[in-house]
Amino acid sequence: MPSKDVTERVNELRERLHRANRAYYKEAKPFMSDREFDEQLAELKRLEDEHDLHDPNSPTHRVGGEPVEGFKTVKHARPMLSIDNSYSEEDVRDWAKRVAKRAESEDSAGDLFAGEDHTVFACDAKIDGVAVSVRYENGELKQALTRGNGTEGDDITTHARRVRSLPLVLEGEAANRFEVLEVRGEIYMPNPEFERINEKREADGEEPFMNPRNATAGTLKGLRPDLVAERGLGFIAHGFGEVQGELPDTYSESIKLLDGYGFPVNETITVDSVDAVITAISTFAEKMRDLPYAVDGMVVRVDSFELQKRLGTTSKSPRWCIAYKYPAERKPTLLKDIEIQVGKTGKITPRAVMEPVLLAGTMVSHATLHNFGLLAEKDIRIGDTVMVEKAGEIIPQVIEVVNPDSKEHKSRSRFEPPTECPRCSGPLEIERDESDRETARRCINPECPAQIRERLIWFAGRTQMDIDGLGEKTIDQILETAESDEVETIPLEHFADIFRLKDHRDALLALDRMGEKKVDNLLASIEDAKGRGLAKVLAGMGIRHLGDSTAKALCSMFRDIDDLLDAPEDALRPKTLKKERAKELGLPEDPKQRPSTNLGNDTAPIIHEWLHSDTGQKALTALREVGVDLTSKDYIEPGSDAASKMEGTPVSGKTIVLTGTLEKFTRPDLTKKLEALGAKVTGSVSSKTDLVIAGEEAGSKLDKAKKLDITVWDEAQMFDQIGDLLGE
Repeated sequence: MPSKDVTERVNELRERLHRANRAYYKEAKPFMSDREFDEQLAELKRLEDEHDLHDPNSPTHRVGGEPVEGFKTVKHARPMLSIDNSYSEEDVRDWAKRVAKRAESEDSAGDLFAGEDHTVFACDAKIDGVAVSVRYENGELKQALTRGNGTEGDDITTHARRVRSLPLVLEGEAANRFEVLEVRGEIYMPNPEFERINEKREADGEEPFMNPRNATAGTLKGLRPDLVAERGLGFIAHGFGEVQGELPDTYSESIKLLDGYGFPVNETITVDSVDAVITAISTFAEKMRDLPYAVDGMVVRVDSFELQKRLGTTSKSPRWCIAYKYPAERKPTLLKDIEIQVGKTGKITPRAVMEPVLLAGTMVSHATLHNFGLLAEKDIRIGDTVMVEKAGEIIPQVIEVVNPDSKEHKSRSRFEPPTECPRCSGPLEIERDESDRETARRCINPECPAQIRERLIWFAGRTQMDIDGLGEKTIDQILETAESDEVETIPLEHFADIFRLKDHRDALLALDRMGEKKVDNLLASIEDAKGRGLAKVLAGMGIRHLGDSTAKALCSMFRDIDDLLDAPEDALRPKTLKKERAKELGLPEDPKQRPSTNLGNDTAPIIHEWLHSDTGQKALTALREVGVDLTSKDYIEPGSDAASKMEGTPVSGKTIVLTGTLEKFTRPDLTKKLEALGAKVTGSVSSKTDLVIAGEEAGSKLDKAKKLDITVWDEAQMFDQIGDLLGE
């Protein structure tokens, strides 16, 4: 039994460190140095360990922590709905009119609502993070759930405890006032942390995160809670779930209450007319880029809780609330140069090198120019001032030239596309669309060093063979040994050479920053990759028209590489076959009942030719010789239960596009499940798309789907339609 002095010291340290966390992470007014904090935290941990005084709400539980085994799914006490988006002033005004019409139809609502131009609205920033619901019981943090499908979410309590700005305990009046208090908000990654982490990932040869929201989601979905603290995730409160206790009558006053309880909150602006809402949206647009975290809009809601209750909700969204989404930020900058890149399939693309510009929270110095046809169409010239934006807040792209009619622009030379490969001087092939506009320019030399490099990087990547430690920088280091007289040359020209790296362990150890542990982990990961299966191998080889979904579809039809090589060309495109030919190949006469490989009359011959070419045969034979598994893990026996499951589901044979952030699944996980149900999952929306499944923050793909009148499901609708088939 610990002495009274020990117990008092432990309580004193906990209280002081809780206050220090709040002062540092919420109020930005630290009262102790980092060293003092670390010393007192170490003392507290020592006392807790020595006297068995552990408490899940102790500051010592903010850091470290063993990996969790997985996440259990828990039902929300109250549904966690998403907010409808708007993109124009007119959308906001229309929403206010709908609110007015519905409110006026409610009995006795007149005392709460005096028309769209006299009602109090509350406006605050829309954080671009991961929505969570954090439950406190008698002042103690008990549970944190992700939004999930709105009805149930993943239990991420262990991770949430590592968010330093989130209170672990509510003290004094807060603990006594609420038996249960569910606070809803966003967990986010601060912009400086996002940039620091990406710099480190690039230095370590890892793929950088696309944006802070995806980095946050990846951290929370990972099984290492210590990364939450290491990556500096923060929390901002913006709403309520279940509440057993009395809140003030309005949202704005309730947010002030949370602020007093130690929760980080955004400034809430209250206004009494729609005109004032529009002004607040416009004014905030000037401030949002200065915030230390990603913001993509402003949330506007009816301030009165009673009126919110009477207005009610739809199946997925509250009627009393709307989110105004700001258009993608555009900024002008100087185009200093145009680089030419050679991709893994030989595709040659132009890339803009620009004067660095702060765009959507990150510094941007490069942007895509797509292809030489668009470059010529937009008449972009080196030395121009160009307008740049981030497509979907992710990929920087050059939109247009500023002042294209100016004398300065016209005096500059037009950019001349290359007539031969800039790396190997090999011949180029030019592709054009129906209007004769150039859409692609390719190097057709299969031995092009640039293509080899890109193919090796792609093959080893996380979504293909997933070889941990063999990123871009490591591959470059290995390739550079062929040009150096100071180190042993490590052969790396073909995919099979990756699996021979174990024979060059000493040479790998001689490379910069390649210690024994790192090299051994790399070699172990290479050995594991041998068993990934045929679909991963094919998708990783950079074969034109043969991506991940097509590789899986082919491998669902063929048992192994020998079966695939024995198949005639038209067997690779079963949907296109006439009845007689389908019957000859043992396939159903009805095209709807045949498997889909995503290939047609134009694409199947290209893949068939590559598989039987000298290049393809040598690559596959070499991979077989080094022990790579070329059997299919995706094969579906005709007439089996798995084959029956793929027939007649709501998504069988449909072409589906996923967009936005999904709470219940990662996109790769959902893709696998949909493909197992007979769907084809692609990356872009076109007239051939049957269905778009849109998560939170869906962008241009969703807009295009609406324009093309394509069916759209949100995550809740997806679960309504096929939830039982997804195994969730």
